[in-house]
Amino acid sequence: MSAIPTRLTANWHTWLAPVLSVLLLCVVVLVVHREIQHFHLRAMVEYLRQIPASELIAAALCTIGSYSLLTLFDFSGLHYIQKRLPYGRVALSSFIAYAIANNAGASALTGAAMRLRLYTAQGLTGTEVATLQGFCSLTNALGIGTLSALSILFARDQSVTIFNVLGPWTWVCGVLLLGAIAAYVGWGSFAGRGIVFRGWSLRPPGPVLAPLQVVLGSVELAIACTVLWTLLPSDARIGLPAFVGVYAVAVAAGIVSHLPGGVGVFESVVLLALPDTPRNQLLGALLAYRAIYYVAPLITAGVLFAAMEIYEYRHRFGQVGSLVTTYVTRVSPQIVGTLVLLAGVVLLVSGATPALEPRVSVLRDLLPLPVLEMSHLIGSICGLGLLVLARALYRRVREGYQLAVALLIAGIIASLLKGLDYEEAGVLAIVLAVLWLGRSAFHRPASIMEERFTPMWTVGILGALGAVSWISYFAHRHVQYSNELWWTFAFSASAPRALRTLLLTALAAATFLTMNLLRPARPQPELPSAKELERARTIIDRCDDTLANAALCADKRLLFAPKDDAFIMYQVARRSWVALGDPVGEPARYEELIWRFSEIADRHGGWTVFYQASSERVPLYVDFGLTPVKIGEEARVPLANFGLEGRERRDIRQAHARAAREDATFEVVPIEAVPPLLPELRAISDAWLKEKSTSEKGFSIGAFDEPYMRQFPVAVVHRQGATVAFANLWTTRSRAELSVDLMRFSPGAPHGVMDFLFTELMLWGRAQGYQWFNLGMAPLAGLDLHPLAPAWNRIGSFVFRHGEHFYNFEGLRNYKAKFGPVWNARYLAAPTGLLVLPRVLADISVLIAGGVKELVKR
Repeated sequence: MSAIPTRLTANWHTWLAPVLSVLLLCVVVLVVHREIQHFHLRAMVEYLRQIPASELIAAALCTIGSYSLLTLFDFSGLHYIQKRLPYGRVALSSFIAYAIANNAGASALTGAAMRLRLYTAQGLTGTEVATLQGFCSLTNALGIGTLSALSILFARDQSVTIFNVLGPWTWVCGVLLLGAIAAYVGWGSFAGRGIVFRGWSLRPPGPVLAPLQVVLGSVELAIACTVLWTLLPSDARIGLPAFVGVYAVAVAAGIVSHLPGGVGVFESVVLLALPDTPRNQLLGALLAYRAIYYVAPLITAGVLFAAMEIYEYRHRFGQVGSLVTTYVTRVSPQIVGTLVLLAGVVLLVSGATPALEPRVSVLRDLLPLPVLEMSHLIGSICGLGLLVLARALYRRVREGYQLAVALLIAGIIASLLKGLDYEEAGVLAIVLAVLWLGRSAFHRPASIMEERFTPMWTVGILGALGAVSWISYFAHRHVQYSNELWWTFAFSASAPRALRTLLLTALAAATFLTMNLLRPARPQPELPSAKELERARTIIDRCDDTLANAALCADKRLLFAPKDDAFIMYQVARRSWVALGDPVGEPARYEELIWRFSEIADRHGGWTVFYQASSERVPLYVDFGLTPVKIGEEARVPLANFGLEGRERRDIRQAHARAAREDATFEVVPIEAVPPLLPELRAISDAWLKEKSTSEKGFSIGAFDEPYMRQFPVAVVHRQGATVAFANLWTTRSRAELSVDLMRFSPGAPHGVMDFLFTELMLWGRAQGYQWFNLGMAPLAGLDLHPLAPAWNRIGSFVFRHGEHFYNFEGLRNYKAKFGPVWNARYLAAPTGLLVLPRVLADISVLIAGGVKELVKR
């Protein structure tokens, strides 16, 4: 008996990166554990209380300055891609993106996702946003490198003492690093051409932007460094120039780790670099730095977004509520998901550490002990629940929103009952307010139990629980362990409470994750049944786009909306789950369908791809983190004024007249009269395939299959009583569009028979009241060759002009152009990644060709 594959075993390779992250986190924990052996929580809290208000204000002002300079990263990046946006909009988008990316893991990817969501609403394309993200990341890297080099060169004695690794080679490393940055500035200022690497290009920024990148990156990092340096204890005995190098290395290590905010890694570097600073005070400074530079901007990001938009529309104060809801909803899934995640961590850490004794003394006179004990446990369970729900909120699940509201309210009550922790309750209340403001964004009816936890998310939850356990150990390590601790109940017994809470929380997490991971992996969907094809037909009849008829080929899988008023047609090739065109049916169901499709692909370790997506739906795909790439243009001929008159129709008129002189006649055979013609049409199709030395295609092109052919009218061309050419017609009941799928002719067909067939079809369509005739897509046509265009455009344009051996791209475009069509862009929406696009294109080519063997045939 074969084992049933589970979610854990079906995609084991996806666990490699999370496991490496866990190993790195373990190393960090060991380093921190060794460095703070004599750490005392009370001493750290005492230091936090003693930080002068002037230092806190200075740190806050430096934080404002740092984030202000970060907005200039985006502003100068927009100049690089030659886009002009108002600085206010740029500053708002930049602040939100950085506030979230700084707190999340894989900050570059998170920042790119946020910029996609914010800047595409302001007219930027996915490629432009990706270029902007790369510019900002490079600016940040230049700042880190510059300050590290300067710190080594001009604070060398302290640098050698601090790092104590490279010894006399430290100076050499500083010179090489500074030389590399100088080389970049020289190339960026004076080079006449860009650098191309594996299909990707980097254009020189110019003599203004290149030095500006170094200056902006360096000044911003120095100001951010000043936030922490200001909070350091007075006996840290390190100057700002030397500490800048420590800070730069710590930030770089945090970025490389991909851990949320570089938490642990950043602290480890600082602890190792400052061995003579008292551990308790240094950890207090790091904690204050985290709160000021990371948490406060994150909470402010969502509130500021709504406030600035309300100010812009201040003349409409009567609609303040709807304005706040509208603008917060734009980014609420990302903001709220991150905030809820942090709220969960706050509750877990609070449950693992002792409450302040004076506040517990007040509660002793007001509450019975069981209430305090239960509040402690409930608070931690709520924290775990919020960690779990954060992913559902990212995915806009309505049930996740409802549960998160309930848990946040329960967490606020528990925070007050277990230790009068009004600061913690206030943070949770702010998160609850932002969640409520963006409530309309959480509309998906999916079940929480159906949400698949990715390896990284699973490892993140386990890592958070492990870190909380470690924090609890240090907070209570002065308590000697004994079995009696489990059964000790008292107002002052914080260690037993933390012990019981950790155990129950760990058991709850283990139970939930085990159920989620060991659930049998869902089988891949099957090809549609006759009943499902009939359901699809009902939806197609209400559409204006003839491409929807491709679903009736029965070679694609169908994913229906719950109300059977929309569907996605797709097929799977290796890792690519490729949907053909946009979703079909009721537009209100598109977003939910795309979510479900993405989740199914994700469960099987696949990539979500949309092939031949329309330009109207590109913002929707960008919202799902997909990058749109133009793959060609679709030709649509307006039929209202179509005719053979005029100079521009001369070639068509001559080809039509030549075929008519050779006794060619045209007829549209209705659906009910098609079956008797099928044997004759089959013979024409077989002869055409043999002459072309090819086989049937698939996916975006139909194949000659009798059940498929019986579903459509057929346009035929006769010559002397014999059928010599045919094309099955894709129509719409609204008569918005008419197009053809299979087009085949016999060896005895007159010259120019396809011109004759198309011309007669357009004239017939005009007479029948159709608005457009769709000639199909011209692959790789219309790709922009602007100097700032992505490398894919140059590659595609080269193939378009010189790829005759594989396909006559340019000839096909010129053929369709003579009918005077309107050209509409078509896109491929796929995940971002250096090697993803070539693999996705290869998978789609295999789907259309009908197999790898057929693909390599000419």
